[in-house]
Amino acid sequence: MAPIYDVLSFYKITLITHNNGRLKYGRDYYDYNEGSMIFLAPNQLVGSTEYNSRTYCYILLIHPDFLLGHPLANKIRQYGYFAYSFNEALHLSDTEKETILSIYRNMEHELDSRVDEFSQEVMIAHIELLLSYVNRYYKRQFITRKAVNDDILLKTEAILDNYLNSLQSLHQGVPTVQFLSEKLNLSPGYLSDMLRSLIGQNAQQYIHGKLVEKAKERLTTTQLSVAEIAYELGFEYSQSFSKLFKNKTNQSPLEFRASFN
Repeated sequence: MAPIYDVLSFYKITLITHNNGRLKYGRDYYDYNEGSMIFLAPNQLVGSTEYNSRTYCYILLIHPDFLLGHPLANKIRQYGYFAYSFNEALHLSDTEKETILSIYRNMEHELDSRVDEFSQEVMIAHIELLLSYVNRYYKRQFITRKAVNDDILLKTEAILDNYLNSLQSLHQGVPTVQFLSEKLNLSPGYLSDMLRSLIGQNAQQYIHGKLVEKAKERLTTTQLSVAEIAYELGFEYSQSFSKLFKNKTNQSPLEFRASFN
């Protein structure tokens, strides 16, 4: 039977506490260990999820209207992991899992209690604490998966070098974060957050750095004009290239070239 797709109306945070099988999401299967967390945001197109009989999880659904009037309504949009793919789930250690479970249990207890004028405030405080821990644990995951991430960084560099050296940019334009993420089978948000943890730059900044690096090479080894180099690198307008170059180097392309003559 074909999977059912729908547009999500809630923030959905799933904590898998026990899993001995595979979950089916849309057309694909995902193998999750105990202590994995998955995040979805409103307005995302999602497929039906089939939980097997040996899967136990907590699912927290938060309607955006519940957060209105609170700083978290804006802050939650800044958490990039709501845009990660399912294969970029957060994997918790046993200690981390217990910490997250304790927050879920506190929220469960609050929801089962008598509603009063503090109920919403208390629930939002629990949600904010939960999301702060997730931020911390994703940061830890980027570090503990350093060997894997270093390999992704090398692949990222190779993809960009090949794109610029083969003059794909001449025909396809400036490389984008979306292009890189598709080549690496990662979501744009996960790629940016991973690069930021490794080198202090997001994916867009990394691409810009590679463009300037290539531009410096062309400025010092060819007699091409600034406009011709900009066109080679995929810029529609040479002014956009010159502005990026100066922002990165504090020199215009012509000033940089003159410093080598």
